[in-house]
Amino acid sequence: MSWLAVSAGNFDVGRRVVPGVVTRTVLGAAVAGLVGALAACSGGGAETGVPANPGGALISGIHRDSVFRGAELAEPYRMPDITLTADNGAPFNLVTDTAYPVTLVFYGYSNCPDVCPLVLSELASAYAQLPGPVRANTQVLFITTDPARDTGDVLRGYLSRYNPSFVGLTGKLASIRAAASDMGVPIKGVKRLPSGGYDVGHGAEVIAFRDNLAPVIWTEGTPVSDMVSDIEELAR
Repeated sequence: MSWLAVSAGNFDVGRRVVPGVVTRTVLGAAVAGLVGALAACSGGGAETGVPANPGGALISGIHRDSVFRGAELAEPYRMPDITLTADNGAPFNLVTDTAYPVTLVFYGYSNCPDVCPLVLSELASAYAQLPGPVRANTQVLFITTDPARDTGDVLRGYLSRYNPSFVGLTGKLASIRAAASDMGVPIKGVKRLPSGGYDVGHGAEVIAFRDNLAPVIWTEGTPVSDMVSDIEELAR
């Protein structure tokens, strides 16, 4: 059964725009919902009190005949024409340097203690299960929400734990926030810790692009088998 994350706050069923922090739930026949999860990336779980409608997504609703198992967008996100910096130090334009038919984008940071390792592990598992020709046409981008600490070398070492082909991107925080906003991903900012460090609140969804349009996203907890099915469909 398909599922979406449902907002802990108010949502407008008529427009199917659902803001707020989310929790996971199984999708019932009467539920049409959101996508726009805000991950606290800390042991305490998701934070509350986020700004109005961060990363609210317009979802197409529940379609029995949908080819996707993730959350299908009524209006696909368009890849923003923004240049960041790849983990090898080279400029990386999100439009011109995503030459693969399928591009999967996830925002996070290397010091994230829980959500990011889980999602990256699931992406690595899905990637490994793809048929060879599909895998060869699929690119995974990890865009840091913590560019102050995530240098190219840090990102390269971090992503190599999951799959050496995954590409890490960093850059100016303003550019990262602009790209995330265009993809419906909220970045809340930092939460100071008693240890002197900080956590970064960010959306936990994976945005799946076919060329430069993303018709489907996966919220935290999407089964790996659903990711594999959707990637194969995107690669057709």
